[in-house]
Amino acid sequence: MSEEDTLLQFPTDFPIKIMGRRRVSPNGGDEFVQTMVELVLRHAPDFRAESVEMRVSGSGNYLSVTCVVRATSKAQLDALYREITAHPFTARRSPDAADEIWLLEHPPVYTQGQAGKAEHLIAATDIPVVPIDRGGQITYHGPGQVVAYVLIDLRRRGYGIRELVKRMEQAVIDLLAEQGVAAARLGGAPGVYVDGAKIAALGLRVRHGCTYHGLSFNVDMDLGPFAAINPCGYAGMRVTQCRELGVRLSPQAAGVALARCLQHAIHA
Repeated sequence: MSEEDTLLQFPTDFPIKIMGRRRVSPNGGDEFVQTMVELVLRHAPDFRAESVEMRVSGSGNYLSVTCVVRATSKAQLDALYREITAHPFTARRSPDAADEIWLLEHPPVYTQGQAGKAEHLIAATDIPVVPIDRGGQITYHGPGQVVAYVLIDLRRRGYGIRELVKRMEQAVIDLLAEQGVAAARLGGAPGVYVDGAKIAALGLRVRHGCTYHGLSFNVDMDLGPFAAINPCGYAGMRVTQCRELGVRLSPQAAGVALARCLQHAIHA
């Protein structure tokens, strides 16, 4: 897709928001923040590390990190987005490396899986479409949606990708049950649904027995951009979010709850 096809004007500001578990490094900083800054600098050499803003969760165990990168071309934007979503942790991890869950909020973007079909983008839009190497069709990410990148060594867990998908779905079902919302799976369509409307989408990739990519969970967002696509390749698929169901969680609080439920489901 060309830069003209995206209808974006470059240069453009690319906001990044990631939440992860705090890890103090030997120099007294935080490894999570250092890793993110190193990742961004590979694609935006003029990025100023001092512009990073951090918030610590109420428990003190998680950091929310935000920054804005100025992208001068679609190629630069695509490269940065792909590296964030296919974090190099998976490629370089050792057999004894601990599993990780990364939590993000993306700027408005459509992602198209490896087998994605162009016809599932059904309306003109100025939101960029980024091809990535997960499974599945097109979906939308935007502010107010929690995206969890699940970096799991399946060999160590002793089960396969289908079981992991089932456990990830169960984590969302359990989280919503805690909030008084009955959610369920839908046969033949991975994800989590409330009264037939999708609230969480899944898309994974396995490399050397380890997973990356993960799931998106609609919390408090603008659902309008879903109207321009067949969500996950299903024409007429309805989508919903926590706010519409009366669940009053902020994206940050929902992310912490999702991480807890994922950890329990994955390691049970």
